[in-house]
Amino acid sequence: MPDFRFEGTSFYGKSIHGVIQADNLSRAKKKIGTLASSRRFVVNKILSRRTFLYRAIKDGVTPISGEQKAFTKAEVKEALERLGHTVTKVQPKLFDFRMKPPETEIVTFVRVSADMLREKLPFNEILQLLVNDIENITLRESIREINNDLHQGKDSEESFIRQEKCLGKFTARMLGLASKSGNMVDIYESTATFLERNSEFKKSIKSALIMPLFTLLILFGAVIFYIAYIFPQTAELFLRMKIELPPMTAGTMKVSDFLIDNMLILSIITILSGVGIVLLLQVPKVQFLKDRFIFKIPVIGTLIHKTTIEIFCRVFYALYSGSGESVDAVKLAAEACGNKYMEHRIKKVAIPMMLKQGVGLVKAFEASEVFTKTALSRFNAGAETGTLKQAAKQIANYYQKETVYKLKNVVDFVQLMVAMVIMVVMTALTVVSTETATIKPNMNK
Repeated sequence: MPDFRFEGTSFYGKSIHGVIQADNLSRAKKKIGTLASSRRFVVNKILSRRTFLYRAIKDGVTPISGEQKAFTKAEVKEALERLGHTVTKVQPKLFDFRMKPPETEIVTFVRVSADMLREKLPFNEILQLLVNDIENITLRESIREINNDLHQGKDSEESFIRQEKCLGKFTARMLGLASKSGNMVDIYESTATFLERNSEFKKSIKSALIMPLFTLLILFGAVIFYIAYIFPQTAELFLRMKIELPPMTAGTMKVSDFLIDNMLILSIITILSGVGIVLLLQVPKVQFLKDRFIFKIPVIGTLIHKTTIEIFCRVFYALYSGSGESVDAVKLAAEACGNKYMEHRIKKVAIPMMLKQGVGLVKAFEASEVFTKTALSRFNAGAETGTLKQAAKQIANYYQKETVYKLKNVVDFVQLMVAMVIMVVMTALTVVSTETATIKPNMNK
């Protein structure tokens, strides 16, 4: 999240300055405006931290160049001069846009960190090794900024959260908490497992849906091309000869005429519909409704539901350390599960029941109506035996194995259905073509 520095003057003429974080300049102005109203000071200037390119001479001989984030050119120049460099040029970087790193890069970063922490390597050395080794520029710069913040004694959680646009909200939050906790290795391990599992699930869903949909799209395009272009060439020949067309051939010809006459309108409607759906899915209320009803989709919905519970349980297992901290663990696990409806039900139903009414965790989960009977039964057994943390891990492992097995069956089923659709379409085209071939001119006319 970008940093913004504000400078102002208090009612008594005292200089005031500070740094806040916001998604963009507009939100920064709103935050600073609210702060200025409550603290009663006038805002004079707002500066955003940006990237500057510099050139300097090291030791009076060696030319060096690089990038440095700062609020002003003067800050970059001053920092370099303190290191004994002679600055020759400092200028803002015109295009400071960073693409989000691939999910595989983030998974690798967390997994390698977890493995090296298990080997008891100091965390600052791990970050430095990763800075030197990671090829993705965006991820490398984010890790370098985290390492610099930690060297300067800044709050570890805040340092990771600042990089949530690069690492993702869940990953940044978990790794930030890990630095403060006493079980850093476990949290990194659980985060890595979650990211690997989430990546694997997305990949499987894409395999199950995207490729078949792409195949159907190509088939649909081929059919449209056949009906709108190839078929009319033959059918119009019979029409010029004033031969009566058979039923299927005549129907196909009507469809062909309709497509040709309305091709532009149909193309515009198709494109606008696709763009509209994509934009609509970005609206928070629509996302909430999608997440609410996605569990009810036959076959796929059940798998998504169980995978969501699995993710919740993995995060809960990583964060839960006792009944006193259960509410925070539940809240963070709900935010990480990836389903807005499930997060809403847990935060608005389960957590208030635990805090205000003193209801036990299992009863609160049951009231939220987003957990399966299997998960509730296992949570209940864990609560009765004092092994709630282990019960969460068992639920996660159980649903992981079940969903992996069932997802393979779903992929096979979807591929079978696509093959059947292709067969039906090709058969229909063959029948229409065969009917056309049986047309004979009337020799009596």
